[in-house]
Amino acid sequence: MKQIILAIGAHPDDIDIGCSGTVAKFVKEGADAFYLVLTDGSKGSEDAKIPNRELIKIRQAEQQEAADLMGVKQVFFLDFVDGELENTPALRKQIVKIIRQIKPTTVICWDPTLFYDADRMFINHPDHRKSGEATMDCVYPFARNARTFPELLDEGLEPHVVEELLIMSFGKANYFVDISETIDKKLKALACHKSQFNDIKKFTEMIRGMNKMAGQKAKPKLKFAEGFIRITLRKPN
Repeated sequence: MKQIILAIGAHPDDIDIGCSGTVAKFVKEGADAFYLVLTDGSKGSEDAKIPNRELIKIRQAEQQEAADLMGVKQVFFLDFVDGELENTPALRKQIVKIIRQIKPTTVICWDPTLFYDADRMFINHPDHRKSGEATMDCVYPFARNARTFPELLDEGLEPHVVEELLIMSFGKANYFVDISETIDKKLKALACHKSQFNDIKKFTEMIRGMNKMAGQKAKPKLKFAEGFIRITLRKPN
């Protein structure tokens, strides 16, 4: 069975920061990969002179360029407002629709329980948490449940069982993907997001360091890795 990957992020650049090395590795091994970006990215600049419409176009173009570099087959952009994401039926319906449409074997999302990381002096964006919560709700039970959003059945979108969930996590990872051969491609993808970084070289070196640290946590140790919480999902009886 062909592996199909669906990586879901709240904003343009989330996926490239969190798991694009893994996506590139899977694509290299023959998988089909898709990105789903839930918000419009309209809060992703401190320059108030840039109109929201223009910023949305810039950020989507940057994400598309990065995805093309990764070999991603398609990027789905939703239009929920950046900074206002909530785990609503409207959001879940859109995620379920994409899951049933492309039928992924593996879904990748943010850890909804990650509020902060005191060691890294890091507070997680609320959109990240909400995107992870909504995605997990859709993977189980809603995407596989025929009675949820029954109108999707009229569109020919039958229930789908995702086999594996990879949750992007810094401190609680129990599964590490070797990205030693794809780390350079990941950093090139990050560099596509020019609107987000004043010093892209400094940022990419920080990400390289984080992926090196993740590799040291793997058993056996890896040169570079991305860490996840891995959940293998049960098929219906």
